[in-house]
Amino acid sequence: MQFKMIQPDDWHLHVRSGAALKSIIGMTAAQMGRAIIMPNLNPPVTNALQACTYKEEILSALPKGSKFNPLMVLYLTDNTTPKDIQEAIDNSVVAAKLYPAGVTTNSDSGVTNIAKLYPTLESMQKLDIPLLVHGEVTRAEVDIFDCEAVFIDEVLNQVVSDFPELKIVFEHITTKDAVDFVLASHHKIAATITPHHLLLNRNDMLMGGIKPHYFCLPVLKRKNPHQLALLDVVTSGNSKFFLGTDSAPHTKANKESACGCAGIFTAHCAIELYAMVFECQNSIDKLEGFASKFGADFYNLPYNIQTITLKKQDWTVPESYPFAYSDIVPFMATKTLSWKLIGS
Repeated sequence: MQFKMIQPDDWHLHVRSGAALKSIIGMTAAQMGRAIIMPNLNPPVTNALQACTYKEEILSALPKGSKFNPLMVLYLTDNTTPKDIQEAIDNSVVAAKLYPAGVTTNSDSGVTNIAKLYPTLESMQKLDIPLLVHGEVTRAEVDIFDCEAVFIDEVLNQVVSDFPELKIVFEHITTKDAVDFVLASHHKIAATITPHHLLLNRNDMLMGGIKPHYFCLPVLKRKNPHQLALLDVVTSGNSKFFLGTDSAPHTKANKESACGCAGIFTAHCAIELYAMVFECQNSIDKLEGFASKFGADFYNLPYNIQTITLKKQDWTVPESYPFAYSDIVPFMATKTLSWKLIGS
């Protein structure tokens, strides 16, 4: 069994820089036509010049003949101005990213108080540039499993109310609370969902010993109601939800340390993972919309001209891949997947 579909896009991706970038970018380029590139480098991509420089680095690292198109994003800080947004748009930056300060990898330069950004958000609303949101609060007294729900209550509801025409992507959602929020919101509010949040829940990460390669932020949640809500909505055909892997590469040593970093690497088999999810939900016919159409529609971009072909075929994910001057443990390492990308 095999089927052909429009080449998908990844609307949330980390590719790092330097030798790390060169070692992994080909994996995404083999699957995706485009990807929204996260700007949380060290230092972060906070202006148009840095975004252009980063894009050139990505393009130069691609395999020869690749048509992959990286879509660049501005990293918002307390000091980002409307002028910064205009300059970013003038240089083909497609969105701006809100990281609450300290929420995840390389987010220390993020926003400390959303109110400081209101003039900038007003400019983004007028210019129709999407706000991409890592939707979690960072206060220590809030339980880590509740950070997304609290963010909706304390921040996102107010932003949507104050900027009713602002396009917002609620990224890598993990809870029924987030699903319900997006469903109840107007058409300019959308969300991305990762393969690992569809395939795993917190038991997978914690039962039988802590599994550092399943640790990500936002952290995995309960199966019921959260994982089940994600599964239901991605296979429903609702166009407000689309593919965003949040593939986040870290070395094996940094993951398996006394303070392992957050991030799951899925770029090596992203579309195969989603195919497994949709097949298990008896909704393989809904995969193309989720993976190849809905995100492009939201960003007002054409569908990819190229196609890919997936085949029902067992294969085993390698134990590791080379990564810069070290190695990386991929998601589903040593496990058997039931779909294989066989061509484009």
